Amino acid sequence: MKLGAFLYPAGYHVAAWRHPDVPSDAAVNLAHYTELARTAERGMLDFLFLPDSSAMRGADMTELSRTAIRYVAQLEPLTLLGALAAVTERIGLTATVSSTYSEPYHMARMIASLDHISGGRAGWNLVTSQNPYEAHNFGLPEHPDHAARYRRAHEFATVVKGLWDTWSDDAWVRDRTAGQYFDPAKVGPLDHRGEHFSVRGPLNMPRSPQGHPVTLQAGSSEPGRDLAGATADVVFTAQHRKDDVRTFAEDIRASAEKHGRDPDSLQVLAGVFPFVGRTQAEAEEKAERLQDLIEPGVGLSLLASELGHVDLSACDPDGPLPELPPSNSGRSRRDLVVRMAAKEQLTIRQLYKRVAGSRGHRQVVGTARSVADELEDWFGSGLVDGFIVMPPSLPGGLEDFVDLVVPELRRRGLFRTAYQGRTLRDHLGLGRPSR
Repeated sequence: MKLGAFLYPAGYHVAAWRHPDVPSDAAVNLAHYTELARTAERGMLDFLFLPDSSAMRGADMTELSRTAIRYVAQLEPLTLLGALAAVTERIGLTATVSSTYSEPYHMARMIASLDHISGGRAGWNLVTSQNPYEAHNFGLPEHPDHAARYRRAHEFATVVKGLWDTWSDDAWVRDRTAGQYFDPAKVGPLDHRGEHFSVRGPLNMPRSPQGHPVTLQAGSSEPGRDLAGATADVVFTAQHRKDDVRTFAEDIRASAEKHGRDPDSLQVLAGVFPFVGRTQAEAEEKAERLQDLIEPGVGLSLLASELGHVDLSACDPDGPLPELPPSNSGRSRRDLVVRMAAKEQLTIRQLYKRVAGSRGHRQVVGTARSVADELEDWFGSGLVDGFIVMPPSLPGGLEDFVDLVVPELRRRGLFRTAYQGRTLRDHLGLGRPSR
C-alpha cells in the first residue's frame, strides 16, 4: 500500500486553524513543517504533498477575509521542500505546479534542482489551476478556458520532460586532467516549437537522480483523465464509492493505453480524510469538535468556491442547492459535490458542513482498527494502489495516523516496516526513465 501525506498548513479541515493545538502561524512556520515531515518519515510514508495557489480567492475583501486561511500566508511549496530536504532523508517531496501560470523551462529547472538537493526524492503535481483569481496576478483579464488550459498542460509536460532528457546521464565527465567538463556529444537542444511554447534548451543542469522526478496529476474531469493518462505516474482522486473509484481507475488506465503507455504503470491513490481515536467515541468527538468551529460565512464561502465561485448569498441555507450556472473553474469537484447533495438530499447548510470538512474526499471516523479495515477493503479489492492521507488538523491528525493506523497496517502486512530504497521512484516501485 502506498501512502502520501497531504499537508495544508493547519490541516485539511477548513476550521483547523482555530483548533487550540494548531500553531497560529502554521502557514509560515518552518519548525511546524519540519515536525510534520519528520513525523511522516517516522511513519515511513512514501511522500509529502503540498498544495498551492498563486492567488487569494475572492472578489472583495469580505470574501477574501473568509477564505484567506487557505490561500494567504502560505509558503511557496518548492522553496519549502528545499528546506525540508535538508531535515529528512528518505521521504518523497512533492508539490503542486500550475501549467497555466508557470513557464516550463523555469519549472523543469526548479523541480530537477529539488531532485538533486534531495537525492532523488522530488515529484510535482501538474495542475491547470482551479482558482480564476490567479489570472489577475499574471497580466490576464480572465482565467483561460478549461479546454485551452488542458491543451497547454499537455504541451507543458512534454516540454518539461523533454528538457530533463536534454543531457545523457553520463554526459558530465568532469575530467580535470583532460580539461573536459562534459561530453558535447551527449547533450542537445530541445528545439520545441508548439502552440503555447517555444523552448530551445538544453536545460542548464545535469539530468536529475530519478531521470524524471515523479509526476502526479489530480484532475478527474474528462480532459483531466486524458492528461493523467498521457503524463502521470501517480493519479490522485476524490471518490466515495467503490463503483466510482473502479470506473475512474479503469478510465485512467484506458487513457494511458491510448497514449501508448503501459496502463499498469500508473498508480491510483484515493484521498482519505481520517479522524482517528483510541475509541470510536474519541474519534467522533474529534470530528465534532472541528465541525463546531466552522463559521457559517466561511462554510458558505467555501461551498460557493467548490461549486465554481457561484453566488449563494440570496439562497436559503436550509433549502436545496439552486440550479447552477456554467463554470470555467475545476469541474470534477463541482460535479462530485452536486451529486452528493442530490443523492443525500442535503440542504445548503448540511452541504457546506460536509464540504468544509472533507471537501469531497472520503471521510472515515473511527479507531485504528476500523480505519485500517476501510483502507484494506479498498486496497485489497484492487480498487486503488494506496491513499493520500489528509489529516484534519496538524500536527495532531498526522500523529494519530502515524502512531495508531500505520502500526495496524503493518500488523496486517499491508505497509512497509522500513524504507528499501532512497528515491521516490524506489518507494513507489516506479522504473527510472531512460533518455
